[in-house]
Amino acid sequence: MGPKAKKKSGSKKKRITKADQLKQLQEEEERRQKEEEEARVKYEKEEMERLEIQRAEKEKLRKLEAKDLERRNGELEELYLLEACFPEAEKLKRDSRLLSQWKHYIQCDGSPDPSISQEINTFISLWKEETNETFEAVTAKSKLVLNLIEKLKLILLETPSYDLQEKNIIQYQGSILELQELLHLKFNIATEILLRQASTLADLDSGNMEKVIRDENVTVYVWANLKKNPRYRSIRFSETQTGFEIPRILATSDIALRLLHTRYDHVTPLGPVPTASQEHTSTVTYFGKDEVKSVEAAVSKDVQEEYKEQENESNSVHEEETKVDEQGGIEGQTILKEGLQKYTYPPETAEDFETENTFPPIEVMLEVHENVLFFENPMVARWDAEGKHWKTDGISNVSYKSEDRLITFSLDTFGPVTLIQDAHVNMPYQSWELRPLDVNKVLLTVTTVFTEIQIQIKENLCMLASIKLNNQKHSSTLEEKWMTPVSFIIALKEAGLNIFPTGHSHFYVVINYKLPLVEVKAYRQMALLSSAFAFGWSKWNTVCNSDKVVFQVREHLPKEEPIQNPNWTLLMFNGDRAQSLKINESSDAFSEALKEETEFHSTLYHMVKDFASKEAMKKVRCSSCQFVDSVCHMLLSTRLLSYS
Repeated sequence: MGPKAKKKSGSKKKRITKADQLKQLQEEEERRQKEEEEARVKYEKEEMERLEIQRAEKEKLRKLEAKDLERRNGELEELYLLEACFPEAEKLKRDSRLLSQWKHYIQCDGSPDPSISQEINTFISLWKEETNETFEAVTAKSKLVLNLIEKLKLILLETPSYDLQEKNIIQYQGSILELQELLHLKFNIATEILLRQASTLADLDSGNMEKVIRDENVTVYVWANLKKNPRYRSIRFSETQTGFEIPRILATSDIALRLLHTRYDHVTPLGPVPTASQEHTSTVTYFGKDEVKSVEAAVSKDVQEEYKEQENESNSVHEEETKVDEQGGIEGQTILKEGLQKYTYPPETAEDFETENTFPPIEVMLEVHENVLFFENPMVARWDAEGKHWKTDGISNVSYKSEDRLITFSLDTFGPVTLIQDAHVNMPYQSWELRPLDVNKVLLTVTTVFTEIQIQIKENLCMLASIKLNNQKHSSTLEEKWMTPVSFIIALKEAGLNIFPTGHSHFYVVINYKLPLVEVKAYRQMALLSSAFAFGWSKWNTVCNSDKVVFQVREHLPKEEPIQNPNWTLLMFNGDRAQSLKINESSDAFSEALKEETEFHSTLYHMVKDFASKEAMKKVRCSSCQFVDSVCHMLLSTRLLSYS
């Protein structure tokens, strides 16, 4: 018998019939339809819930808007009552000006009232008649003259346009120019008188005359080349680093040099008087000036031309030359009747090839006044008398040593020069904060790329509290000096601390433009609240539209210690409506969503009233009108909401 056949291992795979396939497809379709139905029902439910929430939110918003509209008139009426402090402050300022005039009248100290044309004209005429005044006498008189000029400028800047007639503006500006010209003339005459004594003032070592006269407004340096020694080409005035290096042709000439360093600028033309629309903005434009140093050269029968240097834009140093004889006396031991005459360097008759070799540039070294701040190396510019503007040609080899506060440069010709820096170097600001300090006293902090400036404001006065450079305190002579807002703004600009935009600043700075009316309303209401509430910069202000402003606010009663991580409320304001925002400074995106449990209000005053204490609102209502006006003036002058 043959072997048995082996059984096949494994099980036979079951075949799926068409019926089974059809059934499986039906089950999958039913499951898909069920899932779709469940998803549809869920979506419809969620959509209904979303629409219901949206409807409820819209209804809530509608009710809030209706409530806001219903109480709008009442809130605005209350705001108008509070804002009555602004015309009251103007009335007090007008009364103060009248009282000042009356006090001057009854004081009878001999000084004129510069606003009265008869008095100022008499003063000018009498001073013109005085002759043979020494430098000491002129510098002493200059204090009064500069004070009169300052008073006239402040009248033009502080008096509202509706109180200032066109004829008065012309009168005051004319008096300013006449006083400036007369003061300059008096210094020239005093120079002649001093040079008559050149031989008696000769230095024992060099044989040349050297004289330095100082006071708080003027420093005079006079050097006479009595020996005409070509070795003495580098002149440094004793105990200073101010001086110059003259070419050989001048070192062997009968010359005298005068440097008249003043703490004022009488070269730059007067700025325009602000119109009514400009009254609540910064009204004076400077590059941030401190002093003018002008160098003038004069020879007795030739021509003289000024040279002026301004640390930051204003101060004057004059160099003047007058002929002297070989023995060291002034030629003839007299000065010609014509007095000091203008001297052009190089001479107008010199040929081009002679000018380059025989009349090389004059090297000047000047000390920058300690009160001036340069955040970048200063530029040197010279005054164009014909074009009435500053220009940078004809100046070379500029070197600035910031640690020694020394600047050296070469001039092709004599003439007024100035040190300037970008007027907008501190714009835009990085951040800001306004915080109450005491009753009717606040601290405004403005932080820029280079510095942190703190300003105290109380009643109708402002003061520079501190300056920080590279996070370190920097001392300034302006600290602890209380001034009116207009005087304070001018003083800060003259020291190079310009945080006050003009009507043209937006052409030079990328700004966060806001509608002017919205800005003004915000600043006025912030000032009203500033005695009990702190305000601060918000990054969302750059994101919202130009018809809205966003900033932080919190209650801060005076004498409270600063909080490490204060709880700020974020407010948005469009001039007609204020609201608290749901987002905060740490949020990922901007949203105008209303904060829970808050309402709309027509004013910032009523907005903060919702979360403020009774004590805080009482302090707000008791604020001095002059204090509120001064805070508003400073906010309008810095324009924090557009330039941050």
